[in-house]
Amino acid sequence: MNEPLLFGIAGAVLVVVLLLVAAIKIVNEYERGVIFRLGRVMGAKGPGLFVIIPIVDKMVKVNLQTVTADIPPQDVITKDNVTLRVNAVTYFNVVDPVRSVVAVQNYLVATSQIAQTTLRSILGQVELDELLVNRDEINSQLQEIIDSVTNPWGVKVTLVEVKDVELPEMMRRAMGRQAEAERERRSKVIHAQGEREAAQALSDAAATLGHTPGAMQLRLLSTMSDVAAEKNSTLVFPVPVELLRFAEGMAAAARPGEGPVPPADPSGSSNAPLADPGLLSELVGGLAEGPEQSHEEHEDEEVAPGTFEDGEQDDEDLS
Repeated sequence: MNEPLLFGIAGAVLVVVLLLVAAIKIVNEYERGVIFRLGRVMGAKGPGLFVIIPIVDKMVKVNLQTVTADIPPQDVITKDNVTLRVNAVTYFNVVDPVRSVVAVQNYLVATSQIAQTTLRSILGQVELDELLVNRDEINSQLQEIIDSVTNPWGVKVTLVEVKDVELPEMMRRAMGRQAEAERERRSKVIHAQGEREAAQALSDAAATLGHTPGAMQLRLLSTMSDVAAEKNSTLVFPVPVELLRFAEGMAAAARPGEGPVPPADPSGSSNAPLADPGLLSELVGGLAEGPEQSHEEHEDEEVAPGTFEDGEQDDEDLS
């Protein structure tokens, strides 16, 4: 066998191997191969092993996995004229490999650009408070608008999330003062409501005690028991209301020209004025001074010359 024949066989085998390598294609599970035959789309194949016609057919691989694309920070002016820097993230994937290759030159760049422009457009139509509070609704609106644009490209936008909202420093201070004032207003309202409820409870308690005469005395004894339980030097002198009525009657009898004292109301309530404040203070003060101070005051008193004490006067009268 001569050498030219051997070289010819070797060349033919090499060409067949190269054609087989070019004809056999393997596509992964998350990919699809779009076949172009002489420039015309023949469809998408895969996943797995398949054969194409070398030189005549051309395959373009398309990834079907979800792509996470960051939207660069955008300078946005809201509806209430507040300048913000907002960045977001979008999630999308290819659902139609043929349209993603034929309808758009580069679906990754196109989706990123439409996401940026839509973000600026939508956030310019809302106010700052709405952006901070209703972020979920804004995210849903962004997703619907971007998906409606990318749907003819065979790209499905599954989610758009606003990641961060950068506020100016002056706006942060103003919002902090506003939040502090709001919390102070709430605290004052809660305190006022508590005072009103406490006053209502005290009014109900007073009405209950007024309908039951013995309840006030029991309450007084309970208060004295609570005070006596503590280790202190506080002395409590309960002054019954009847004693004040008696003092009032004595004061009225001591002043001539005044009518008799009207009888006390059996229910314990009376519209008549109480006794003279000076007389009442002297009476209560005398009770508070105690027997020892009264005894000392009697010892310190000097008997004036020519006067007699009660015992000596009685002896003289008897004689």
